[in-house]
Amino acid sequence: MPNYRSSLSCRDRLQRRAMMYSQIREFFARHDVLEVETPVFSQAGNTDPAISSVVADFSSEPVAQSSVNLSDNSAENLFNQSINKSDKRYAHSSPEFAMKRLLANGSGAIYQICKVFRKEECGRLHNPEFSMLEWYRPGLTYHQLMDEIAELLISLGLTAAVERISYAELFQLHLKLDVLNASVNDLKACAIENGLEVIGFDDDYDAWTSMLLANLIEPKLGADNPVFVFDYPVSQAALASVREIDNVAERFELYINGIEVANGYQELTDANAYRERFEQDNKKRILSGLPEINMDNRLLNDLSSGLPDSSGVALGLDRLLMILSGEKNIKEVMSFDFQNI
Repeated sequence: MPNYRSSLSCRDRLQRRAMMYSQIREFFARHDVLEVETPVFSQAGNTDPAISSVVADFSSEPVAQSSVNLSDNSAENLFNQSINKSDKRYAHSSPEFAMKRLLANGSGAIYQICKVFRKEECGRLHNPEFSMLEWYRPGLTYHQLMDEIAELLISLGLTAAVERISYAELFQLHLKLDVLNASVNDLKACAIENGLEVIGFDDDYDAWTSMLLANLIEPKLGADNPVFVFDYPVSQAALASVREIDNVAERFELYINGIEVANGYQELTDANAYRERFEQDNKKRILSGLPEINMDNRLLNDLSSGLPDSSGVALGLDRLLMILSGEKNIKEVMSFDFQNI
């Protein structure tokens, strides 16, 4: 892998990140959004087949008998309980589930800056451990949240006007393709016409559309101004609400300089719908030969009391800082990347 050397000194790199975090906190203080902190590890993980979670083993080590006063019943119980006790925990790939539990319990508008973890290759835009800004706004629609994100970008120094285009309009503009009504054969024909490799996707609509987007459209997005792409196919809803009248998922992504920076939703609020989507995810994982992931039953239990109508977004801070600093690789704005720690 190339050894990228940042044009920033160590001190400059640290100062730029500290300044960005300070500006973010000032922004949310002005908007009366509360900063929160949630645990990194959970008994449940993210079922999304596209995400590979990092798993930690917190199994208890057997306690040496000589170190325990067995005349003390509490100590004896601790000794017995500790033997061969298995405790597998998932490092969060996003603080989403814990933050939604806070929302369901009346937290109001909240945000969090934290480290998150995903098994992925190190690269120009990827690191297994990275920094995320996530926030939730009860009472705001996902379009109003896009307005707020644009306002945050301006406060951080990105003064260009922000554009918006629907997912369907995007494919029509760049590929002359009615993507929401296209068959897999239509998508395959488009790929062949544009000289792309077409082996291995079978009849997976989402794999084909993602390949077309990544190779033919994404590199052009946000070259002049940041752009929001919104209203995705229902099959790509993740945990976004679905607008039945248009048959689209109320989800958006933000692109700057061809780089995906943020992913947001009009949040799904029904606990039963969450359970159904988690179950569907695990079925897809099994079919793909991936391990099944424990569903977050504590989240489902809290959601049963009602999640307020909300919009939410996760924003990659390393990528954003890289763009703000004019750098080409996220390693150049991190104190240490995964390969150097």
